[in-house]
Parts: sequence; C-alpha cells; structure tokens
Amino acid sequence: MKVKHLLIMSMLATVGCNSVQQKSYHSFDDYPVYDGEWNEMLYSPSATQFALWAPTAQEVNLSLYESGTGGTALQTIAMKPGKEGMWTTTVEGDLKGRFYTFNVNVEGKWLGETPGVMAKAVGVNGNRAAVVDWSETNPEGWEQDVRPALKSFADIVIYEMHHRDFSMDSLSGIQHRGKFLALTEAGTTTPKGEKTGIDHLKELGVTHVHILPSFDYSSVDEEQLDRPQYNWGYDPKNYNVPEGSYATDPYTPEVRIREFKQMVMALHQAGIRVVMDVVYNHTAVTEGGNFELTVPGYFYRQTPEGTFANASACGNETASERAMMRKYMIESVCHWVNEYHIDGFRFDLMGIHDIETMNAIRKVLDEIDPSIYVYGEGWAAGAPQLPQELLAMKNNIGQMPGIAAFSDELRDSLRGPFGHDEQGAFVIGRPGHEAGVKFGLVGGIEHPQVNVDSVHRVPKIWANQPTQFISYVSCHDDMCLADRLKVTLPGASEKERAALHKLAETAILTSQGVPFIFAGDEVMRDKKGVANSYNSPDEINTIDWKLKTTHRDVFDYVKGLIAMRKAHPAFRMGDADKVREHMAFLPVGLDNVVAFRLDGKSCGDTWDNIIVVLNARQEKVRVDVPAGDYQVVCRGGKIDMETGLGRISGNGLEVAPRSALIVHQ
Repeated sequence: MKVKHLLIMSMLATVGCNSVQQKSYHSFDDYPVYDGEWNEMLYSPSATQFALWAPTAQEVNLSLYESGTGGTALQTIAMKPGKEGMWTTTVEGDLKGRFYTFNVNVEGKWLGETPGVMAKAVGVNGNRAAVVDWSETNPEGWEQDVRPALKSFADIVIYEMHHRDFSMDSLSGIQHRGKFLALTEAGTTTPKGEKTGIDHLKELGVTHVHILPSFDYSSVDEEQLDRPQYNWGYDPKNYNVPEGSYATDPYTPEVRIREFKQMVMALHQAGIRVVMDVVYNHTAVTEGGNFELTVPGYFYRQTPEGTFANASACGNETASERAMMRKYMIESVCHWVNEYHIDGFRFDLMGIHDIETMNAIRKVLDEIDPSIYVYGEGWAAGAPQLPQELLAMKNNIGQMPGIAAFSDELRDSLRGPFGHDEQGAFVIGRPGHEAGVKFGLVGGIEHPQVNVDSVHRVPKIWANQPTQFISYVSCHDDMCLADRLKVTLPGASEKERAALHKLAETAILTSQGVPFIFAGDEVMRDKKGVANSYNSPDEINTIDWKLKTTHRDVFDYVKGLIAMRKAHPAFRMGDADKVREHMAFLPVGLDNVVAFRLDGKSCGDTWDNIIVVLNARQEKVRVDVPAGDYQVVCRGGKIDMETGLGRISGNGLEVAPRSALIVHQ
C-alpha cells in the first residue's frame, strides 16, 4: 500500500471553530517538536487534562466513554490547537474510571478512534485509554521497593522467560498460572518437591529475569481468555501499558498496572532485577494503528517508491531518527523505569534503530540509574532505510558505550548456524569452530589470541568491552538447545545429549561476556522440535516441570556454574584490558578442544591459575598446563566448589570425552 507522504504543500480552508488550516511541511524534519513532557492524560479529582501531538491535523476530537468497550460516547469535545503541534483540552470534574479516545481529521477525513500513542492505561484489548489515579495503582510497600544491588554489568546472569511458558504447567504448583502474579508466589513446588516459580529462580542464582514482551500487544484477545491463546507478544499495540492477558482482570485498567508492579516488587525482594523486552522497531499493524491514526506517515520509514519500509519483516519499520519518534522511545523507557521500576531493556531488532537514538536512551537512563542494563539484537530482518553506518547494528557497538548486543558468532560456533537446524558445530564435534568459541570466551573484544588463524576466524571483532557482549547458545526465537542437539545428533542417547548440554552451558557461563540462559535450558526443556513457536500452543511452549527431577544433574550443574561465576571475579573481569592481560588460551593442537588459563590472583580472586578445558571430542584428550598442584572443581559433568572433586599434580590434564574440566591452584 502506498504511504501518503504528509509533506503537504497546501490544505483546505479552516473548518469549525477549533479547526486549523493544514500546516505546510516540506519534509518530516520540518514537523514541530514538542518540548514538554509527553503526557496525553493528566488526572486530578477536579479536572483532567488531555493532549495529543497531531501537527498535521485540522481538527482533533476527544470522546469520553463509560467503559473500555462497547456503548456510545458520553461526550465528544473539540480539542484546541496549541504550540508545537500539540492539541489540548481540559475537562472539569472527576473523570476517574472513564475511558477516552482521540479522533484526528487530516485533509478533511476523520481517521478513526485511537487511544493515542502515549496511552499509559487502557481498557480491555487496548482500544480505549483510561483515566486513572496513579496513586491508587501501587501495591502495598511499593514506595519502599528498591533495585537489588549491582556493582558491575559483569556480574549479570540473565534468564529469558515468557510468562506462560514458565508457569502454565499444571505440575508447577503455581496458582496464577500464565499471569504476572505467578512470579509473586513463594513456596511453589512440583509434586516431587522441586522448587518452581520465583523460588526456582532464586535457587538457580540468576541476577536478571528478561521477560518477553509484557506491554499491551495485539494478537491475544483479552475478551476470550477462556479459550487457549498464545503469542510471544512481538506485535505492539500500546507500548506503555502492561498486557491485559497476563492480568487477573483485563477490563479494569488499574489491575494490570498493580499486578505488574507486584511482580517487579516480588522479584526485587528475591534479589532479582527485571528486564523489559521492548519492540519499538515495528508495530503490529500500520494502517489503522495508533501511529497512523494520529500523525500519518511520520512514525514510519518509507521506501523511495513511497511504500512502508519493512526491515522488521513485520510490515513496517519505525523511524527512530525523527525527533518525535526518538522522544517517544526515550520517554517510554523512562516511564517503565520511573513508574514500574524496570531495571533493564532488551531491544528487539535494535539494528533498525539509529545509533544516536540508542545513545540518547543510554544517556537518560544513566541520569536515572547507570546500573540499568541495555542490550539488543544487533541486526535487522531486512535492510533498513538508513545507511549502515548510522544504525545500531552489532558491528557499530563500539560507537554505543554502555549498550550490549547478542553474539550470534558464539551461538552459531557452539550449536550451529541459525536457520540450518541440521547443522551442528563445536559442541557436537564438527571441526573449524574454535575461533568463534574463543571469540565468545573473551567477550567479543580484541585479544592477541583471537582471529589469528587465517582460515578459521570471526568476520569482525566488535565489542569494546566484554559487558557489551551477550553470550548465549539458545533463546526463544529458534530451536532451544535440547531440540538442536536432538536434530544435529539424532542417534545420541539422552545421557550423551545431557553431557553436551552441560558443555555448551560451561562455555556460556565461563565467558567474559554477559551470560544469557533461555528459560528451561537448565532442565533440558524442549519445544517438540518447533523453532519459531511464537504462536504455538502451550503443549509446545510450556516448561514441563517434571524435567527438573529427570534432569536434576543438569540443573545442579548450571546452578553450580552460576555460583562459581558469582564467587570468582576471574570469570567476570568486566574490563577489556584486564581480559587481555589475565586470560590466555593454551595450545592444544586438536580440533574441538579449547583451553584457557585465568590469572586469578591478579584479578583479586582467591583461586589462582584457573584452567578451563572444553573437550567436544568423542575421546579423552591431554592438555599441557604449567606444572603444579591443582584442585579439581568441575569434572565429568559435576561441579563442587566447596570440597572439590580431587587433586591433580603435574604438567598435564586429562579431560574426559564431551565434557569440561575446571581446575585451579
């Protein structure tokens, strides 16, 4: 569909007392930029102020409703044009509990009702915004809620989860399954007594929970929650409102707000920070969406032919480089931080956004709390309508200090390339992937022993600091690790796959980058072989909590890796110069073996001469090491930091097939 470029040269005459002659803009850069705080509704018991940025409008109407759906408007009010493209009106009286929409007239045509672009409270399905008293949305104790301590981004261990996946299993022992409140329930267990829910997260030891989109999205009908519905939620509708299907009551606007806050507060009390998965790069729909119903054309990029650009592969791509879209993103993340106490943001398809916008977001978050973590996908699904050098792509991370990106190099070097499920890599013993593993182990930085092989190397070393590098082997949007191992090693036994599962997690959790675990990987969760399970039913996506008993050894191993990482700063130096100085790869002379040494004492660690060997071969290997006496803490798929797993003396280590060995002096 052709985009109507509203670079309008002329317009019809004024119509009505509050209408204006259409402004003339030669380019989107000419649109006025509103300088104040972008609020579309400000409530007080005596009067409520409404505002809408609609610089190309001739007229704007505000309609008030009794409920969030159905019925006719109680009142329709013509708004007045104000400065910098903002239309305003004030309605006297106490409107708490009312709902509202805007309707914009452009070129003599009423575009249709919208809750606005900056709605912060909505009714069911998000079609009408709501008037709420924000002081009544806070749960008891909210004013005392504080972020768990975080000294360095290097201390982070991220756990990525989806609300339904994590709590829908009938054996989870959770009452509010699939809801925000599921993460507030303490003491939940399986029938076998295994901890689930928030207690499982505490037991595992992660520092951050990355929750898949929790803002109001389009694909789940909140009026039909009695029938099965599932979606990851990467189809934004209202960016600044919690999703109603995760609330116990999607009709009452305050409920989703309060329950989201209860979830955040419970996680904080458990010592866990909360990362919001944000999807500012595209919207669920273009024509008929809130952006197009407000300022047609402005919030999206267009191709030279005049169609909507589509670097998201979802029908559109937003124009972060335009002043009011940039302001929108900045104010939106600030809203989630200030109102909901969010501790970090993961940007979907971050490569669609421009570098300047991402740096502006980092700057404003630093002013609030510099410990808020920001990372994203450093790529796009197609070619965005901006030059590569301006985009927040992974290869430009060096221009975005304090912002991290996912490493597909480490992921693919460990388990095989995205989109080629049958191809394995290092973990299953395919040669030629050692360079990518080493690149991941140093956290994506320049290192004298990385990219030295003229044949086997990564395309580009892109991180300035290891904290800009997300180390992972699987996440929500591809085969999880358990499924990938089944496909790439179809003849392997469950015991063999468990060993390789542990080997992959060892690489992630001994990486100098920031480790990232997909929910359920710690118990070998599978998705029945479905990679793109964005709308698959619960029986595909839900974590089967029986697996925690079945694969307790895998859980204990991952838990032990996390505890080891947290206890020993040599595994998380957080500084590129320190990594170059205190981390060295050992010569092994074999494919599918990587070994490295950490100078622990120089890093302030209680362990010295820490040696990690990853052996993906089907036979045991010997690795030469500096002569000495070593304490074994990881061997044969087990970890014991307290009493250890034996001692080794001499100048060589024997490492069992398909396993990791970790020793120290």
